[in-house]
Amino acid sequence: MATDVNYLRSRLPSIDKLLNNAALRDSIDIHGHNFVRDAARDLLAELRTAVAEGDESTAALLLADNLLDELSLRIRRRLSARTSTALRPVFNLTGTVIHTNLGRSTLPQEAINAVLTAASGPVDLEFDLDTARRGDRDIHLEHLLCDLTGAEAATVVNNNAAAVLLVLQALASGKEVILSRGELVEVGGSFRIPEVMQSAGCVLREVGTSNRTHLKDYANAINAQTGLLMRVHASNYVIQGFTASVASRELVALAHAHNLPLVNDLGSGTLVDMSRYGLPKEPTVGESLAGGADIVTFSGDKLLGGPQAGIIVGSRVLIDKIRSHPLKRALRVDKLTIAALTEVLRLYQDPRRLAQRLPVLRDLVRPLAEIQACAQRMLPIFSRYLSGVARVTLRPCRSQIGSGALPMESLESVALCIESGIEQSMTESDAALQALALALRRLPVPIVGRISDGAILLDLRCLRDEKLLTSQLAELAL
Repeated sequence: MATDVNYLRSRLPSIDKLLNNAALRDSIDIHGHNFVRDAARDLLAELRTAVAEGDESTAALLLADNLLDELSLRIRRRLSARTSTALRPVFNLTGTVIHTNLGRSTLPQEAINAVLTAASGPVDLEFDLDTARRGDRDIHLEHLLCDLTGAEAATVVNNNAAAVLLVLQALASGKEVILSRGELVEVGGSFRIPEVMQSAGCVLREVGTSNRTHLKDYANAINAQTGLLMRVHASNYVIQGFTASVASRELVALAHAHNLPLVNDLGSGTLVDMSRYGLPKEPTVGESLAGGADIVTFSGDKLLGGPQAGIIVGSRVLIDKIRSHPLKRALRVDKLTIAALTEVLRLYQDPRRLAQRLPVLRDLVRPLAEIQACAQRMLPIFSRYLSGVARVTLRPCRSQIGSGALPMESLESVALCIESGIEQSMTESDAALQALALALRRLPVPIVGRISDGAILLDLRCLRDEKLLTSQLAELAL
């Protein structure tokens, strides 16, 4: 039965009555009276328009017993949206630990403190305190990187794509670079090795086939125009079956026999043997250098667990050539990156405590029993808030490491499985799930999961702040 429009309008509270509601007191303290008043005025104007248009959901809202609290909640959401920073914190419950779209690795507290210090005032970024002369910003990181990898020298740029570009342009511009066809990778954001080669002014010389490359393929390709030999770690895919590749020591010997450098792009890159923590083996930077690679490049914000950076380590002669290239200045990192990366590298000097102190590693090695206990605590809370809307159960799942690292490996985990609580067609059920997933993402701290097999899965491997997550569920707009 239609409700009288005049009656519905009479249910709209005055601005003063709404602002005096206890649910808005904190908002007024935080944002100021005028800002909250304007948000309330906008909401009431929209509701008047909706009433005039006969909107049924608005009618239901205005007839609710808890109208003031519901309106206050909507105002708080508007204030949150208007005042949120450009980058909002989210709960990563996707099941991908190092999630590129969610900022990759979480920094340890030591790195965060260092960033705050560097951001709050002047620092000796390029200033030698002993001589009072201009210094080199690489000096803050080089000794740590050399100690941890065994390299002679090191430099850092803003990401690994930049590192590869700089190395190629500094060492092989205008020359041929020999690379196996099985390593012509494309990673996220359409970053393709052949296109990077072209941008660096190099000529790509492909050898072998996609699944089999032999030493003679490299040897036959070497000529007077060859600038370097390159290996690219296929970190985001695996070729299985009838395959063949050249051992590193053989490729190193071939390169050095022709006085050519061997460059190894490890992509994700790690400084420690992950198998010591019960994770799958991944080639380390130190192993690559010990095997004879002249230059190794890798990321700072993937398995390393630091800020976004592209790290270049290896021969001092080659690093000096790379560092003096004009492009290096355009790709250099700032004081905040140096501060954060320095503290992350220092954690690696104590490998026995690394899994407890480095957030990305802590999440990767989190015991299944701990995740299961977390799931048991979350289940009744989510079930209560989603009662009548969805059915919540626990489901075993597999977490991914992410960002191209160990693509064929996964980790046992547990997810909250949220399914439609009523009988619906497939189309209706999918729409309901999408709406619920959107409601989760619209919370003050968005909850980001994934939809799979007709359910929303919230993988709990990376959930640490249970209190914050559950405290905002009352604000779900269902």
